[in-house]
Amino acid sequence: MITVGCAGFPVPATRYFREFMFVEVQETHMSMPGPGTIRRWRREAPEGFRFALLGPREVGQEGFRDGKVIETALKGLESVAEELEAKTAVFVAPPEFAPSKTNKGMLRDFLQAVRTRFDRVVYEPAPGWDPDECDELTQEVGALAARDPLVSGLSRLPTGYYRLHGPAGHKSRYEDPAIEKLADIARGGKHHKDATYVFTNVDMFADAKRFKKALKL
Repeated sequence: MITVGCAGFPVPATRYFREFMFVEVQETHMSMPGPGTIRRWRREAPEGFRFALLGPREVGQEGFRDGKVIETALKGLESVAEELEAKTAVFVAPPEFAPSKTNKGMLRDFLQAVRTRFDRVVYEPAPGWDPDECDELTQEVGALAARDPLVSGLSRLPTGYYRLHGPAGHKSRYEDPAIEKLADIARGGKHHKDATYVFTNVDMFADAKRFKKALKL
């Protein structure tokens, strides 16, 4: 099963819900969305729609180190997850979070603990991390590692989570040849039971729609 969606709502939610059945909520990264917004999303979303939540930035800023700051942040995330019936939490490492032995140990402990709170936990490493090593580390604790399939290829694991930040950063768009290449890569993932593709770039809505069309979804 291939799921396609965007990082946040690049268009009004009512329009977005007509095109996609998945979104990665970005508001939870900076500050939690208000209860009115959460209730509206839940009310307007079609049956079967799935929400994932981007983890609070404090988690990465604290280096995934257990403490009051992270615990408070996770409690806020859990409350939103409960309201939206969100089962997936995505945690993005800051650029300075290097793949050192110490950091890997703290990350492993963090992921293991947070797996008790969410059905699916995704970790996106900072640049410099080996994607296959990341797969091994996260698999040990029942989590997933995100990667860009156009840069690192597909994960060899049964479940894949892919985040597409743009060919030249957030403000760039994917041209048709890149979308076709991505579709070819996705079609080659027959070992996946479940694969999620999340566009995070500035033209995410249009790019995700073209990707869906290329896959005939």
